[in-house]
Amino acid sequence: MMSTVFRSLDVSQLSTGEAYRILNNMVSPRPIAFVSTRSELGVPNLAPFSYFMAGGANPPSVVVSPVGTHTGKPKDTLVNIRATGQFTINLLSYSMITGMNQASYTYPHGESEWPHTGFTPVPCVKVKCDRVAESLIAIECVLHQIVPHGEGTASANYVIGEVVYFHVAESLYGEDGQIDPRKTDYVSRMGGDWYTRTTPDTMFELGRPESAETQWRNK
Repeated sequence: MMSTVFRSLDVSQLSTGEAYRILNNMVSPRPIAFVSTRSELGVPNLAPFSYFMAGGANPPSVVVSPVGTHTGKPKDTLVNIRATGQFTINLLSYSMITGMNQASYTYPHGESEWPHTGFTPVPCVKVKCDRVAESLIAIECVLHQIVPHGEGTASANYVIGEVVYFHVAESLYGEDGQIDPRKTDYVSRMGGDWYTRTTPDTMFELGRPESAETQWRNK
């Protein structure tokens, strides 16, 4: 049996940049939350975050983490959510990558990213920040809690949002009435400047063992 050689790393001996690069290569691919918010004064903001995950389903919740900047000032997305308690997550398909990448640029505080991206704002139903018309799935959220962890550059701010409304393109539904993953064409973030695309030829099905504890998922 061939043994695997490991490189073992003590986190306390790493710089913030080293830890960031290693973690991003290890925890990947990561779905990208394209987050729309508004400031207290009503200025719209649009920014991508790959530190994003589903939290639970009763009630539905999601978690986004806008990390601390090198200047020590919080990102506009975090400031806006703190002030208004509302945000919208737009899921990214491959056709949206150019505009998404442009939105990641650091524009001056108070300047909206929307005009630079080419995306179309559409009013939401229950929150006062627009969703992206080009996104095939959008999730309206209200703030449940913000949990900070650490200080300074790349420190975490776990924004827990309770989902209050879903928007799903009809084109994504299959014959069984469920969202067909093969139609989503999602883009995910890897380490460095690498991304991945979920095309049907890279996907496979694997049924999970069922028990009384898991049957609720099909109801």
